[in-house]
Amino acid sequence: MKIFEALRQDHDKQRALMKVLVDTEGDSAVRADFYKQLKEELTNHATAEERHFYSPLMQEDETVELSRHGVAEHHEIDELLEELDNTDMASSSWLSVMKQLQDKVLHHLEEEEKEFFPQAGKTLSNTEKEQLADGYVNEMQELK
Repeated sequence: MKIFEALRQDHDKQRALMKVLVDTEGDSAVRADFYKQLKEELTNHATAEERHFYSPLMQEDETVELSRHGVAEHHEIDELLEELDNTDMASSSWLSVMKQLQDKVLHHLEEEEKEFFPQAGKTLSNTEKEQLADGYVNEMQELK
């Protein structure tokens, strides 16, 4: 497997969790459970992605700016997660922030898949793509 497939699999999980979450209501066990899963998925993904995708690509002139942009967006996502943690799950503002998070994450995933992946694909060798995928997948398993 190459790094792009590994990342896309997790992107698809994130999309599915967010889709379910915005349809939940109130301070329910279902909302709390799906939010816990989403937060863990986003946090672990950002850590592993920064180490096994962004970091090697920051060393290349063609991909350094895209890597820095991706890390900055991870920070914005972390801030929205923190805001959700500090907002009463039963309040309407929780859902509002959740929708902001969904918009930010969907934008980030779209940008990665449509802009960053093609550029990284030109920069990395097939061997590097496979090695990065192995490192990413192993780290995701360790973080769970």
